[in-house]
Order: sequence, then C-alpha cells, then structure tokens
Amino acid sequence: MNPNGASTSCEGQTPTDDPMDDWLFLSTDSAACPSLEESRGTPEAEDRGQLKTKLISAWNSVKYGWSLKQKSKFSKSSAVIMFGKSYELRDHDERERFRRSFASLLWLTYRRGFPHLAGCSLTTDSGWGCVLRTGQMLLAQGLLLHLMPPGWTWSVSPHAVKDDMDLLVSRPSAAAERGPDAKEGPLMRGRKLSLGSLLDRPMEATHRRVVSWFADNPTAPFGIHQLVELGKSTGKKAGDWYGPSIAAHILRKAVAASADLPNLVVYVAQDCTVYLEDVKRLCERPLPQPWKSVIILVPVRLGGQDLNPSYIACVKKLLTLQCCVGIIGGKPKHSLFFVGFQDDHVLYLDPHYCQPTVDITKETFPLESFHCKYPRKMAFSRMDPSCTIGFYAKGQNDFESLCTEVHEALCISAETYPMFIFAEGKSQEEEEGTNTPPNNIAYIQRKSQLKRVNTRNSMDEFVLL
Repeated sequence: MNPNGASTSCEGQTPTDDPMDDWLFLSTDSAACPSLEESRGTPEAEDRGQLKTKLISAWNSVKYGWSLKQKSKFSKSSAVIMFGKSYELRDHDERERFRRSFASLLWLTYRRGFPHLAGCSLTTDSGWGCVLRTGQMLLAQGLLLHLMPPGWTWSVSPHAVKDDMDLLVSRPSAAAERGPDAKEGPLMRGRKLSLGSLLDRPMEATHRRVVSWFADNPTAPFGIHQLVELGKSTGKKAGDWYGPSIAAHILRKAVAASADLPNLVVYVAQDCTVYLEDVKRLCERPLPQPWKSVIILVPVRLGGQDLNPSYIACVKKLLTLQCCVGIIGGKPKHSLFFVGFQDDHVLYLDPHYCQPTVDITKETFPLESFHCKYPRKMAFSRMDPSCTIGFYAKGQNDFESLCTEVHEALCISAETYPMFIFAEGKSQEEEEGTNTPPNNIAYIQRKSQLKRVNTRNSMDEFVLL
C-alpha cells in the first residue's frame, strides 16, 4: 500500500469498494505483487519482481517474528473456550488437553517458493493472501470435523516439536487418538518418531491427506492456486484484496469443484440470512441416502468503522457452540482466524508468518509447519467488524440442532440487531437463477421487521497468571 493508501495488483488494478474488503492489507502490500509490466516483461523485470516478493516475504517474517517476544497471558482463574469445549487451566491435565487440542488445529500461513500463480510472476502470497489463508483454516476445521472421529487430536505431543524439528512421542503413542480425555504418558525423551509409522494409523493418514489438499501447488483442491483461480469470477486476481465475504464464496466454489468430498457442500448466507429451503436443496438426496454434510458460512459486518460492543456477547456465545468452526476475521489490516476466547479476549491463529513451501508429493512430507503450538489472543474490542462465521452440520438432524442452538445464541443481541437470521424459503438470488456474491447492502432483522443498513459506514507459548 503506498503512502496515499492505494494498492496495486498483478493487473495494475486498485481494489474494489466492497466494505468487507477494506481492511486486509499490511502496510507493505504493494511490494507483494509486481506490476503488469514486471510480471510480463523482460527477464530483468521479472527478476526485479521476484526480488520484491522475496523482500516483502522477509519483511513480513521479521515483522511477525517480533511478536514472538510478546507472551500471550492466560488466566488460571477463567476457562478457555475453544470450538465449543471448555478448558480449566488451573488443572494440569486440563491445561495439557488444551495444549494438545490447540496444536492439532491446522495452521495455514503465508508461503514462499511455490509455483507461479497464473497470470503473474508471484511465487508467494506474503502481504496479500492472509484472508485466503484464514479461509483455508476455517475450511480445514470443517474438514477435520467431517472426516475425523469426535475428539481427534494430532498424535504428536504439542511439547514434542522442538526447534530442530526432532519429534518426541508420548507413551502410549496412540493416546491422542482415543479422544480429548485420554491421559498422557511420560515423554520418551530422545526417541524420535518415525514419520513412516504415522502412515500406518488410519487417522494420521487422513490427517496427512487433509493437509495435502491445502498444498501450495496448482493440483491441490484448496491450495492458494485454486482459490486465486476461483476468485477471478468475482473480479479478484492474485495480489488483490480479498474480504471475508469474497473468501466465503471462493470456498464454496472450491468444495463444489472438488471430487474428493462428494458428501459435503458449502452454503453461503445471503444478506445476513440463512434460507432454509436453499440449504435443504443443497443437502437433500434421494431416499434412502442421508443428507449431505454442510458448512454454513455467514458474512456479516458487526458495526461501522469499529466493532459494536453489543455484539461481543453474541460472538462469545457462538464460539461456545460445537457446531461453530471458527471466524474469518481479524483486526484492521490484519486477518486472523478466531477459534475461541477467554474472558474478554478472543483466541486466534495468525497466518502472517511466511514459511517455505512444503513438497507434499513426498509420502512422509513434514507436518510440523502446518501446526502451531503457541496460542495467541487479543481483546474483542480490537476486532474488525467485517467477518465470516462458519458452522458445520454432519446431517439433517445436526442441521436442525444447529438452527436451534445458533438462533438461541443470536437472541443475545436481539435488543439491538441480530447478527443474522434464519428464514424459510429461498433467497432472491436463487429465485432469479443468479449465483453472485451479495451486494454492499445487508438486511438484518429487528423485532420481525427487516431493516436496510448501508455497510459502507502467535506464535509464543502462553503465560499463566
């Protein structure tokens, strides 16, 4: 972004005026994407463009690295809520269960050194791809619920991933696969875990397969190359701004285009409304086949320039639901993936750390860089009002329960405006046969009346107190 606030893209375009896209760039974004002349010009120009990407990648890594010195402080006197589960940190076993659960989340960050994105010379998404990465993390959480047994955690101890990437295992080594309440054995210090042996475990094989779907190459169904390609239909290109709303529609298209998930669909709410007939149409199959599983994405704006404090209690309540798969959100100019909270602070994973691309064609490609053992948090008051909230339902009964639980959570903000609503029938876009993202006007409901609102207006180990 230049001093005047303008930003360039691979095609030399400025970002759109979508109010959900106006906060997602770092101050050095313009260097992340070479100009049209550089990306399609002489070899010297291409070298200059690649040098720029390397410099911006290094700068973002240094900038992110500075935050490593800032300890995230967690209170022993309050529970931590993460994806509908509560962890009492005063208890050692509960604290270890939280560490393991957090370290099992998939962490998708900036990468460098991947194959060129189509249409330009970019080989990194550093400085511009943070929203796509947080979108990947939300989708990954939905896939883990979809494919893994309840309570699954990664079989490697969160303490066991050392700086030199040596792996230490717990005894018994399969304790993590027995669920979140499994007790830890003593660490077998000095003994390295054979990555090949992990492939013998069905859940670890599935875990590895899910990670490979987010690889940074053109063949991965949910990798950066595919997401950028699908974003072109919305007018976006590599290096452009991607808002939480646009990211939701890109994820919907990516899952629809994937042959690996025939029993899963993604529904994106229109105008802050989940239309039940639209969901039913997506999920229903001829009897006796069961409903397809569904990830529901709801783009919302919770205030004008700043978060409306009246929504904080509702956001907290939604994060206590086990059907919630996280929030594509952040603070101004900095996208984050929200996964839980403690008191008045929201818990998150941060994609703003640029790591080398991993070659997932190797059978035992390393998994460590796809997991983060350091929970971070920030005050709810710092949240940007633009976000996309995600939910997952395994089948029809789960969807009906989801509707009930989410509706009850939304009633917390009923005295102001509900964040979004459930409605019978189908959306206007479906009735008109269109398939476009929502416009800049959101419709929200108060006391059964629809009102029109103009929406224009880390990495460190935590410290226990």
